[in-house]
Amino acid sequence: MAQVNTTEILESLAADIGENVYIDIAKWHLYLSNAKLHTVVAEKMYPLLISKSVNEDQVVQVLESIKVKIGGGRRELALIDLLPLQCQVSLVDILEKYQEEI
Repeated sequence: MAQVNTTEILESLAADIGENVYIDIAKWHLYLSNAKLHTVVAEKMYPLLISKSVNEDQVVQVLESIKVKIGGGRRELALIDLLPLQCQVSLVDILEKYQEEI
């Protein structure tokens, strides 16, 4: 990925996130691509990739900053509160892979 442009990286990253990371609501798995959150997550995580600062604490901070509207917008929850731990670990793994490649 050394000579790939930013748009291509973001699209690829968003696709990987969307296919592998989901929110868990009452044991229902809603993948981030279906929830239309994969692109937002990729865009928010991109600065971590560029600065080579991907680590669990940084990823959690970003996930805490992404608010998800529920109940028709009556409430908002941080994305981190909707992700099971295994998806958080998967997200960190995906980001570390991209960080190594750019």
